[in-house]
Amino acid sequence: MCSFRYIRRDQLDAGFPLFESESLKWPGFVEFDDVNGKVLTYSAQDGIYKVFDLKNYSFLYSIPDTNVQEIKISPGIMLLIYDRTPSYVPLKILSIEDGKPLKLFKHLLHRGKKIDFIEQFNEKLLVKQEDENLQILDVRSSELIEISIEKFMTPSAFIFLYENNLFLTFRNRTVAVWNFRGELVTSFEDHLLWHQDCSTNNIYITTDQDLIISYCKSDAAADDGTASSIGSINMSDIMTGKCIAKIAANDPALTIAPRKNGSPSIWSSIPEALEDVTALFYDEDRNEIYTGNSQGLVHVWSS
Repeated sequence: MCSFRYIRRDQLDAGFPLFESESLKWPGFVEFDDVNGKVLTYSAQDGIYKVFDLKNYSFLYSIPDTNVQEIKISPGIMLLIYDRTPSYVPLKILSIEDGKPLKLFKHLLHRGKKIDFIEQFNEKLLVKQEDENLQILDVRSSELIEISIEKFMTPSAFIFLYENNLFLTFRNRTVAVWNFRGELVTSFEDHLLWHQDCSTNNIYITTDQDLIISYCKSDAAADDGTASSIGSINMSDIMTGKCIAKIAANDPALTIAPRKNGSPSIWSSIPEALEDVTALFYDEDRNEIYTGNSQGLVHVWSS
């Protein structure tokens, strides 16, 4: 680990190593959880999950990998998903603070149907099997809500909105907002994502969870009449679905800042900067959007 001040000075040797005792090579991993202030590591060599304190990286406790298929982390708790049987999947909820078991239960499954996903949001468990309804289970009260397959089809990705007790789903370039009663809260009027498979690198949710900023398909067409390879950056209100701002190549109000002495020789036009964007970030303090593209260039969009 290296402090930002040393990185800015290019003094990378000033950092110090972390998790030297752990073998984290694939399929091992390390996951930083800033919500709970914890770090989760998995050593495939030893078959053990370990939890560390994010403040000082001190070891807290370990979880033996005995048939654990996946671990989901939510505020205050961890969900352990074990290898399924034909008729159910064993689940265990642990306290994130000390690893003590809070609940052990079995979720019944349809035999012969693969599991599309199991997701956890606080006390809510979302389970979807192939060609079956979505199930939303309250693990504390055991209340079960089902949403028909016609209404809720399997998304390619989720983003949970912890501040609003809602969740976003991404499917076929579209975004939708749902509550945990299985009701559609918002669909978006002008927010068709660029990537079919929902690359969350090109999506940013503001801290207040009121805005979504994404790299989207543009209405513009190429000179030869074919579909344009240039996208747009769309900013939409999460609760209403309204597009409130857009950075598009055909916007006459967009201008390029003049070069300063010592600026790099590589310089992009606005259409070039909006072509094949691979990463997007919004600096809320400076009100600036940063985008990176497949050419390895970073562009700053400022009002």
